[in-house]
Amino acid sequence: MSNLTEKGVILIVDDTPTNLEILFDFLADARFTVLVAEDGESAIARAEYAPPDLILLDILMPGIDGFETCRRLKDNQLTKDIPVIFMTALSETVDKVKGLNLGAVDYITKPLQHEEVLARIELHLRLRNLTKTLQEQNLQIREQAALLDITTDAILVTDFDNQICFWNKGAEHLYGWKAIEAIGKKANQLLYPLETQSQLQNLQESLPIGGSWQGELHQVTKEGKEIIVASRWTLMRDQNDQPKSILTVNTDITEKKQLEAQFLRAQRLESIGTLAGGIAHDLNNILTPILAAAQLLPLKLSHIDEQSQQMFKIIETNAKRGAALVKQVLQFAQGVEDERTIVQINDLFSEIKQIVQQTFPKSIEFSTNIKSDLWAVVADATHLHQVLMNLVVNARDAMPDGGTLNISAENVFIDEQYVRMNLEASVGPYIAIAVTDTGIGMSPEILDRIFEPFFTTKEFGKGTGLGLSTVRGIITSHNGFVKVSSNVGRGTEFKVFLPAVQATATSLAENLELPKGNGELILVVDDEAPILETTKISLETYNYKVLTASDGIEAIAQYAQHKDKISVVLVDMMMPSMDGALTIRALQKMNSQVLIIAVSGLVASNKLMGVAQVKAFLSKPYTTKELLQTLQRLKLKEHENVPRTQPPKLIPN
Repeated sequence: MSNLTEKGVILIVDDTPTNLEILFDFLADARFTVLVAEDGESAIARAEYAPPDLILLDILMPGIDGFETCRRLKDNQLTKDIPVIFMTALSETVDKVKGLNLGAVDYITKPLQHEEVLARIELHLRLRNLTKTLQEQNLQIREQAALLDITTDAILVTDFDNQICFWNKGAEHLYGWKAIEAIGKKANQLLYPLETQSQLQNLQESLPIGGSWQGELHQVTKEGKEIIVASRWTLMRDQNDQPKSILTVNTDITEKKQLEAQFLRAQRLESIGTLAGGIAHDLNNILTPILAAAQLLPLKLSHIDEQSQQMFKIIETNAKRGAALVKQVLQFAQGVEDERTIVQINDLFSEIKQIVQQTFPKSIEFSTNIKSDLWAVVADATHLHQVLMNLVVNARDAMPDGGTLNISAENVFIDEQYVRMNLEASVGPYIAIAVTDTGIGMSPEILDRIFEPFFTTKEFGKGTGLGLSTVRGIITSHNGFVKVSSNVGRGTEFKVFLPAVQATATSLAENLELPKGNGELILVVDDEAPILETTKISLETYNYKVLTASDGIEAIAQYAQHKDKISVVLVDMMMPSMDGALTIRALQKMNSQVLIIAVSGLVASNKLMGVAQVKAFLSKPYTTKELLQTLQRLKLKEHENVPRTQPPKLIPN
């Protein structure tokens, strides 16, 4: 395919004739050969008969939808290598993850922008052409260096002594090592933790048999940051068909894996809840006659000996204990009906405060920060009391040697910005309740399982493992959600969000009073297009000007062009190709006084604040309110630090 715009064959699959006509005319004018199909079945048939170079595939169609069509195409030997780009009006993260897992290479969101469609088509055709060329002609690796450097993937070549002999720009951006530093080094020592060494040795030994391998690998960057890559290994041969080297192509999928984990965790808890609910109902049916018999038999056999009477009492007591345990399981499974009324949360805090002060060890310092104007919620007060008690008791148990326990509550309005970054949230007013301790904290592995029923880290006999699963079940049944953050040795924060019944108009009015900008120019850097878009709209609504960049390289180019005008740079720390830390260092070299707000849903703020020039931190997901208040605080701080003889940088004259 020497000229992509003349010889590329594109198959458009859409059930809307108008969409087909518009795309057909546009791509034909761009000198592509265009084929069309109005449903998934006919698209599969056409692709099998005459495979196109690329497929533009709509998701919502009658018959089989786009996801099923893509799955069948990828399962078919004749069509599995054809790049598929989804076209959809949907922008949910879950839908994107699902589509990419099925084998699609990209997403285009409706309404379509013709220039974007053309750019993405040409990019993926170019990448496919590059892959074909490498596989079919087995060209010398160094002769392809210029082409390999156009991709953001890390591409490296190692010999059979595991020494690196080629290292492209994508590898420099992903790992932080320059080519001059990496070439000649052992790949195993440079990129992999010690625990993966045996796996790597097995891969290298088996590669000559199969000729290729692909899978996921855990690696480390120059800065010691752990990442996950989708890795493809290909055995390269010389002119005599003898094994010569190993070509490796690595794609950073760290953030994608985190999103998948969030989705799978929710699915796992839902399936566990369904199973637990079914078992609990059956146990209730078993326990009911046992409890009834245990209570009736002493009445009917009143003349039996005292020892037998005691046995009946033991049966009754343990049947009741079993019923109480079943009730907790049902609460996790959202199968217990409750009595809901309008509840003022402040009253519950008064009760919890009294219990804590009277029963907790004096070595635990207790404090509260409850806003006086809290909105009300529609809830079962008893269940919410149970939620708070579970959380404060867990906090107490996490501080056997004492510490600080704090409960805080405030009104928050969750906006579209926050919802795009959190699958469980909805737009609207919430009460946010935080229970924070300075205890032993939890590792990521434990944090991943804390809401599973019967999972506990406590000693045998000191916990059922149902406390937190019950908390999640109750909050989910109230259409709320729970967020947890923890650091080993530093403590844990549970944050409960409950939908409030305060009129939305009040929340919106509160949002309208948020601090506005004075026309300052903000550079926003994030590889997630929906987050980039909503952040831009939010800032522009509140009188900021915005430049955007989808990766670190683009951010550096934007800053080089506009650095005299840019006031603050908002940087996502987890990005492919060039992560936030590398981007910040590059920006600092261009301007040592650059003001940075670091953003991450994965990295702890205490780690980020150590990075030079990071003046503030936003944890994903964040609301527009949190974003604007962070900018306002940064402006005030900068104003205080500027000498009186100089105008503050962030406030224009």
